[in-house]
Amino acid sequence: MSKKINPNSPQVTPYSVTLGLIMTVLFSAAAAYLGLKVGQVFEAAIPIAILAVGISGALGRKDSLGENVIIQSIGACSGVIVAGAIFTLPAIYILGLDVSFTHMFLSSLLGGVLGILFLIPFRKYFVKEMDGQYPFPEATATTQVLASGESGGKGARTLAVAGLIGGLYDFAIATFGAWGETISTAFLRVGHVVADKAKVVLKLNTGAAVLGLGYIIGFKYSLIICLGSLLVWLIIIPGFNLFWGGQVLDFMGSGIAQTVGQMSADEIFRTYARHIGIGGIATAGIIGIIKNAGVIKSAMGLAVSEFGKKGGAGAKVEESDRDIKMKTVVTGIVLALLAVFAFFAFGGVVDNVWQALVGLLIVAVISFLFTTVAANAIAIVGSNPVSGMTIMTLIITALVLVAVGLKGNAGMVAAMVIGGVVCTALSMAGGFITDLKIGYNLGTTPAKQEGWKFLGTLVAAATVGGVMLVLNKTYGFVGEGALVAPQANAMAAVIQPMMNGGSAPWLLYGIGAAIAILLTVFKVPALAFCLGMFIPLDLNLPLLVGGAISWYVSSRTKDDAVNSARQEKGTLIASGFIAGGALMGVVSAILKFTGVDWFLSGWNSVAAGHLASGAEAIAIIPFLLLIFYMVRASLKK
Repeated sequence: MSKKINPNSPQVTPYSVTLGLIMTVLFSAAAAYLGLKVGQVFEAAIPIAILAVGISGALGRKDSLGENVIIQSIGACSGVIVAGAIFTLPAIYILGLDVSFTHMFLSSLLGGVLGILFLIPFRKYFVKEMDGQYPFPEATATTQVLASGESGGKGARTLAVAGLIGGLYDFAIATFGAWGETISTAFLRVGHVVADKAKVVLKLNTGAAVLGLGYIIGFKYSLIICLGSLLVWLIIIPGFNLFWGGQVLDFMGSGIAQTVGQMSADEIFRTYARHIGIGGIATAGIIGIIKNAGVIKSAMGLAVSEFGKKGGAGAKVEESDRDIKMKTVVTGIVLALLAVFAFFAFGGVVDNVWQALVGLLIVAVISFLFTTVAANAIAIVGSNPVSGMTIMTLIITALVLVAVGLKGNAGMVAAMVIGGVVCTALSMAGGFITDLKIGYNLGTTPAKQEGWKFLGTLVAAATVGGVMLVLNKTYGFVGEGALVAPQANAMAAVIQPMMNGGSAPWLLYGIGAAIAILLTVFKVPALAFCLGMFIPLDLNLPLLVGGAISWYVSSRTKDDAVNSARQEKGTLIASGFIAGGALMGVVSAILKFTGVDWFLSGWNSVAAGHLASGAEAIAIIPFLLLIFYMVRASLKK
């Protein structure tokens, strides 16, 4: 399927390490911008692979496939580390509290290191023993990018053109507001009435990057994700209004004064329905742990057997199957956990050593158990439900910290920092399995990827602190024009009442748990479905559109070879959309940070007597043109 590297070709060189670290810094900014804006942190492997291939070609480097894999593997630390930070730490700002650079840096660094170390024992199971049984959408796409880039020709040109189109498209939205970023049924008069009275509203994000992500996920899983969203937005939210519209429902003791009927559909989602999704994700994760008990046992058995081997004992391990020695991994885990304890106890996170020990146990147990869940989700769906798992971690953390005497503002900061460590560990575990699968596909040395991943994590953790400070000063997380930061807002909504005498919405979590159990009984992927329940509909509908395009272009003929070729070309186009949209999003953020404001505010404002701005009214046209290009270009293969 893909080109294998020459066993004698270079992998770790000054060039590959330096460029990988540069990518880490650049894409930390890109991932933070997109993640805080739309709630989805893309897998940075694809755009970094594209740039690595382009730069190597421009410099005339020959036989650079091994170097490009290392560049991608180091650089991809950016997306996973940023995800761990932006899903939790902005919540401290949202709550009106302060978080220091040191807290951001250490929570990201230690979480990332734990994620790497906990995942290594599971590498052989996921990437080798289960080869061909898991789709690995992101890893498959990245492998194709690297292999086609090494071969040159039309594949590289397709990536470049798609990246330019996707980048300019998303730049026109973010910088100029040339057309609306979101289309809503409420912009029509009848839709507005239905949204107001029945709380039924549909929304669609028109961005190129999100459409490309949907294509790579594929029709099956994007449909499952979207069905989760549709259950929430077409049944659960209207149901709340229908049955409890005249009542005030305050499940968390947070002082809600509005009746359900006085809330908009979005408010009902944020206040109630999203918590059902959280309960579903947590339960699906627990079910996944139970199902993967054999995997955990097998991996631990492998680790113990390798730990007991003496140097030189046993059969010679092939270079393409060589991991960091298990003794080194176990020693690293012990040292990392000691560092976590020291950070909590002496870094101003908690009040005393006892609370630090409690925090350490939470981090160690949850990070280890949910490592397989994160890797499994990435392997099957391409999306890591890390934010939902982190919210459950926060709930557990809050309950335990309150029990040991830490509450109020100090408790909220402590819970968020502890949650940040867990979130980053799970994010790293999910992201790193993609890197290792890419390396397996192309024949690189896993130990080299694993070793240099630590340096990428260090640089990403240092970068993310600065990026968060810049974005907070530029956009903010509360008020008009603030970054949406949906996951961080969810974290804040959960933790604040629990640390101030309230409680968690256990009834809503229970409903979500029941849904996850029913889905499992009927053999529907519960993680994907519940992830759809948690993420806003406008970000899931374009996933379905992208997945539908993937199905369409790969099923037009009876010739499997032609269908496969079209599917692969579409994957390159989708990868270009993701890369171009992310990179130009960074450019747009930099322009805004420097005071350059080209946004057409008048064109994007709603005039008196109108239900939508001009920008929203025409947004469907460029989106349809983008779809037309994607379909037509893919079918040309």
